[in-house]
Amino acid sequence: MTYYLGIDGGGSKTHALVTDEHGNVLGKGKSGNGNHQIDAALAASNLTAAALEALTQANLHQGDISHAYFGLAGADREVDYRILHPIIQAMGFEQYTINCDTMIGLRAGTTLPYGIAVICGTGTNCTGRNPSGEYYQCGGFSYMYGDFGGGGALNIEVFRSVIRAWDGREEPTLLTPLLLRLLGYSTVELMYNDYLDHERQVPLEVVKLLFEAAEAGDRVALDILHKQGVELSKSVVAVTRKLGLGDTEFDVVLAGSLLTKGDKGWIRSPIEEALRQAAPLASLVTLKNDPVIGAVWSAMEADGLTVSTAVSDRMQALEAFDHILI
Repeated sequence: MTYYLGIDGGGSKTHALVTDEHGNVLGKGKSGNGNHQIDAALAASNLTAAALEALTQANLHQGDISHAYFGLAGADREVDYRILHPIIQAMGFEQYTINCDTMIGLRAGTTLPYGIAVICGTGTNCTGRNPSGEYYQCGGFSYMYGDFGGGGALNIEVFRSVIRAWDGREEPTLLTPLLLRLLGYSTVELMYNDYLDHERQVPLEVVKLLFEAAEAGDRVALDILHKQGVELSKSVVAVTRKLGLGDTEFDVVLAGSLLTKGDKGWIRSPIEEALRQAAPLASLVTLKNDPVIGAVWSAMEADGLTVSTAVSDRMQALEAFDHILI
């Protein structure tokens, strides 16, 4: 029997999955942040913990794994790989591959060997591959380097919008009572001073309030979500043009919990509109599989296997991991 391990490491969670070559799930593991750019030591610990949990459930050891595939947020540049390779090697895997987490999202969401994947989870990223095998990544490096949004930034947008509504720079918003209730304050002034005095950080879970307020028609929340969609659409168009995909039929896979769990078209609509202009033959696909499935399929393919329809169908029936962000 041949065994495979897939790892999906993001900014707020790490998922691990062990299967055999037939796609039978033997073990699952889950832990926290797997992005070394946030905290390398913590990421190493969480990647190890998730992998060991999955291996233990499967009653296997690292040496039993034919190939391990790591789809990791932050696996973007050569300097990242110089950090990541020692981390993975220390885990004891002999045959492994590291790639950006967007690529396992793409693999899990399309049957084609090329296309574009957009992630909007804790952070944002957009990558693609064309039929010639050329690869291009747009973003994934934070606001300073051109990005906007993701849960780790939109939570701040919620907080500052409430502050701006309170001090008169923004219109009143339903985000105010929602945020006060979530954080446990009776007034914005108390929250404002407590956060300033104690240098508190806005929790990641605050981002979920955007969807609650948008559902009720709050204009401030709707504007923030629309801006997120516009920014992601710019990334999709950039990757489409860089890879020459404008006249090609391909899938744009939407991944990450803000796109797959929270959005009801507020973020997606601007992407659809931009795609109609830049690549009219392309299709927008919301990822329904857990991205870790794409990591397992990629591990199989890296080992020389072809993922059959039977394997694909069996693994797509996998009960999804709990999503932490939304």
